Amino acid sequence: MPSERLHQYTALVDDIQAFRNYIRAERGLADNTLLAYGRDLHRFAQWVAGGGLADYLHPSLRDLSHYLEFLRAEKLAPPSIARHLVALKMLYRFLRLEERTNESTVDLLSSPALWERIPHVLSPESVTKLLDAPQPSERFFLRDRAILETLYATGCRVSEVAGLKMEDLHLDSAFCKCFGKGNKQRIVPLGRPALNALRAYLQELRPRLVRTAPDAPWVFVSRGGKGLTREMLWILVRKYAQRAGLTGKVSPHTLRHSFATHLLAGGADLRTVQELLGHANIRTTQQYTHVDRERLRAIHRQFHPRGGGNPASEAC
Repeated sequence: MPSERLHQYTALVDDIQAFRNYIRAERGLADNTLLAYGRDLHRFAQWVAGGGLADYLHPSLRDLSHYLEFLRAEKLAPPSIARHLVALKMLYRFLRLEERTNESTVDLLSSPALWERIPHVLSPESVTKLLDAPQPSERFFLRDRAILETLYATGCRVSEVAGLKMEDLHLDSAFCKCFGKGNKQRIVPLGRPALNALRAYLQELRPRLVRTAPDAPWVFVSRGGKGLTREMLWILVRKYAQRAGLTGKVSPHTLRHSFATHLLAGGADLRTVQELLGHANIRTTQQYTHVDRERLRAIHRQFHPRGGGNPASEAC
């Protein structure tokens, strides 16, 4: 396989795995559906690897029609082909959410209704329960608490937190440097709870974890000093969400969604939230403005004479 095609295939496989992690944690699909989508996208990856697409992040209508022809040539039944296309639409909507592809691709592959739902967001009280879930008696308590605090304090993508390096932390100045899509750098403030959790972890636990690998560059490491993968962070978040008794699907993305939603609910402007999240396009950030609309509706119901929630409305 030529090197460029191999690079495309490897990147696509990584994106598909990230997508599967996302829908497993947040979309609430049945296990059999997840397996079917995984098989369907594996078939797409094999088609790309065979030269079906020069650049899977920018498919044209002709490219997609060729894929449809390929599926028909495989003698798949019409319902199976339809499922393949739904899986592909969902994948590309996820890539847009992660800003891995451009707007035109998503316009080309219209999203199914499943993706029109508002992202799952935790209440501030539920976030507190999640952050308090690691117990001091546990071996990796300090590390896991610092991970959860960092995810929520920064709103970073799970890959950004997993890839955070010691040189990126500036605790005395209360910020860290994050490297997002396209290796774009941004500065993200750290609040006091996150700073305290990070300092405790870096002073008390991390030196023991990197004893055999003192030059390990990553902030969050496993025993032996190896950097934690994003899959490991997904597992940790799910573990503590279950312990906290949180309902629904909770993942690192949930903390990112909650970070943005809570900022907007507190009065932050959309451009600031866009910068903190590292979104290149403000349209990606606008998915969180539903919170402002709900807050306005609640205020309207409570205070408007005919809003339905003000006793004065009954006297009118």
